[in-house]
Amino acid sequence: MPHYRSSGNVPPKRHTQHRSPSGALYYEELMGQEGFSSDSSLLYHVSPPSAIVDATPWSLGHQALIENRPLIPRHLRLHDLTAADWKAVDVVNGRRLVLGNVDVRLSYVAAGKPSPLYRNATGDECVFIESGTAVVETIFGPLPARQGDYVIIPRATTHRWIPAGSEPLRAFVIEANSHITPPKRYLSRYGQFLEHAPYCERDLHSPGAPGLVEESDVEVLVKHRGGPHGVTGTRYVLPNHPFDVVGWDGCLYPYTFNVSDFEPITGRIHQPPPVHQVLEGQNFVICNFVPRKVDYHPLAVPVPYYHANVDSDEVMFYCGGDYEARKGSGIRQGSISLHPGGHSHGPQPGAAERSIGAEFFDELAVMVDTFRPLALGEGGQACEDPGYAWTWSGRGPVR
Repeated sequence: MPHYRSSGNVPPKRHTQHRSPSGALYYEELMGQEGFSSDSSLLYHVSPPSAIVDATPWSLGHQALIENRPLIPRHLRLHDLTAADWKAVDVVNGRRLVLGNVDVRLSYVAAGKPSPLYRNATGDECVFIESGTAVVETIFGPLPARQGDYVIIPRATTHRWIPAGSEPLRAFVIEANSHITPPKRYLSRYGQFLEHAPYCERDLHSPGAPGLVEESDVEVLVKHRGGPHGVTGTRYVLPNHPFDVVGWDGCLYPYTFNVSDFEPITGRIHQPPPVHQVLEGQNFVICNFVPRKVDYHPLAVPVPYYHANVDSDEVMFYCGGDYEARKGSGIRQGSISLHPGGHSHGPQPGAAERSIGAEFFDELAVMVDTFRPLALGEGGQACEDPGYAWTWSGRGPVR
């Protein structure tokens, strides 16, 4: 994030002595991207951030993927993955892998329990909060999260999730093998949001002041590259709690952006999906479809035209309102549709005619388009609606 922030106690000059009131030297840590060539922050620790006293394997659970073959569109009912004992589930260990490829992994979790301390060393995470509230405690400080928030957590940020309230915290988790940023076309060459961008700096919320936690022999779970599925885990034990930062400054830090602050771009005729883009990573983009006025040409057809994603797979997570184009398909709140490259997809039969004359769509969906094929994870296989592929024709195979 190319916007400078400073929080807590930092020295007037970087890479110079910074001491506590007792005279002890603080430990300066540079957390940076792309090998000193991109955004970074400087954090000042009470204890050395490199210190560990133990390291053992951490099992991530089911990470295997199976190809989408035969090539068909799929409907996944994510709410079916909610555990009966969700109050005993946390956001880190409770994730069910739904879809993935070498660039991105999509998971779902309904949680009610505080998570362990955790950091993802494979890439940035974007966690969309479908419902519920939480505080994400990070080395940078606490970050409140609420329904509709995208929580962007930079790679290797140590943090933990603390759900609040009596209902489960429902989260759609996008784990990248890269960094996740606003689209380049929304930014000036110096990183300021441009006038045509559908959101701006005022809509982004950074952590509160960092806090000190005094605790010894603290476990931190680290997800990193390796293993047969490209991702594996290690359990560290640290001699001191990692929340020992007295201050930090820079342009790399976690933040939230709420989908209600996205200003939709509409037109006389149907606008293509890029106008709905909110974020991007390597070989994928994130878009959202929010409540909005729709096409106002006298002969407009407000629902999308049929389209073939020749270069991408399209994932749509339906998280609010009434998605007009999918009526009659079985899609509902908490559903995911996967429309793969090579399959032409569009509205369900009758949806186009029904939409004529509509002035407003009350719908909310998060879309992830990937430029490599997606495969099915254990969670996706467990919640699939097997009849979805045949809903456009009204009949399926006879065997």
